[in-house]
Amino acid sequence: MRALAGLDQYRGRGAGFPAWLMSIAHNLLVNWYRDRGRRPPTEALDAALQIPAATPGPEASLEQNESIARVRAAISALAPDRQQLISLKYVDGLSNAEIGRIMARTEGAVKALHHRTLRELQRLLGDEERGSSTVRPPREGSRR
Repeated sequence: MRALAGLDQYRGRGAGFPAWLMSIAHNLLVNWYRDRGRRPPTEALDAALQIPAATPGPEASLEQNESIARVRAAISALAPDRQQLISLKYVDGLSNAEIGRIMARTEGAVKALHHRTLRELQRLLGDEERGSSTVRPPREGSRR
């Protein structure tokens, strides 16, 4: 912005335009460090000593571990092809097209299966929170 604002002052002498731009950038950086050094030291010390008000305690770690266990239980209750989809999508980070090649499905079929799988996981996790024990392994041969 400084270079654009001062473009009418550029005279093209000496090292050229790139050097002129670098001198503007250098001067701005020197001024920034100089201004930073002029602040009272107590401001920097106060900022360094601030402790976040919501520092997580051991209960937060326990809750996170319980949530992870609930999600894993819900995933294990899915049909094998849906478990594979979740693994390929969220563990391996593959695109729908790549997943389609691995699972021998079209990209559209993968999108539809992904949508249905997420809805099923949502239902399973919601049922579990309400106390219903619907998270159970899939029946043999079921495709869900």
